[in-house]
Amino acid sequence: MIDYSKQILDGDGKDDYARYMRTDGLLSLQRNETERVHRDELLFQIVHQSTELWLKLASAELSETALQLRDGAIEEAIRLLGRASSAVHLVTGQLEILCHLSPYDFQKFRTVLGHGSGADSPGWRAVQKNCRALDAAFTGLVLQRGIDLIEIYRAGRRGKIYDLTEAMVELDERVSLWRVRHYKIATRVIGHQAIGTQGTPVHALTKLIEYKLFPQLWELRDNLATAEPEREGNGDAVRVHTEDSTRW
Repeated sequence: MIDYSKQILDGDGKDDYARYMRTDGLLSLQRNETERVHRDELLFQIVHQSTELWLKLASAELSETALQLRDGAIEEAIRLLGRASSAVHLVTGQLEILCHLSPYDFQKFRTVLGHGSGADSPGWRAVQKNCRALDAAFTGLVLQRGIDLIEIYRAGRRGKIYDLTEAMVELDERVSLWRVRHYKIATRVIGHQAIGTQGTPVHALTKLIEYKLFPQLWELRDNLATAEPEREGNGDAVRVHTEDSTRW
């Protein structure tokens, strides 16, 4: 008979949960009560530390997505992109708790941040790096198969390539929505004209909102939006022609 009260994993911690999840180390990563200059440092650190964890997951999924695309496993790539997008969605949602951070209270501990800035986030840097690899793998797939993305969108029929491009756009949009929410939280807490910890004014964050991870998929929409419809046959069917017929 199995004795479930017996702990069987090696490692630090009083039980198997603590040993596997490494909770002792995880919960010691925040500044303790004697180190904090204000109690809301705990809130601030937990939001940013958990963000790094979710972005670590998103980055891992994106790295694997690129590998799957190189192997032609499109359905698996779509699934992994969905997981990455969900991780970014969670990162965005947890920003809401920073609304409870008083602007005056934040100024009390802002000086202990040093020159630390979200621009130095290893999580976001890894996401961008792996998105570039994903973009290269996607472009390679399109070129190898001679796919005309404009024609796929014109046809109006969903397929694996269409779903893949939409999954990439979904991820790109979620990152942009995070940037919007992050900017609004920053202005709410420290103001619009305030200078950040690395000497950059807060309003400079607005420039990042327009940044695109997969710009060619947005250019595709521009081409479709500026296309001139040409009626054929009896006038009931409409075929859309664009000047850009580039095959990626």
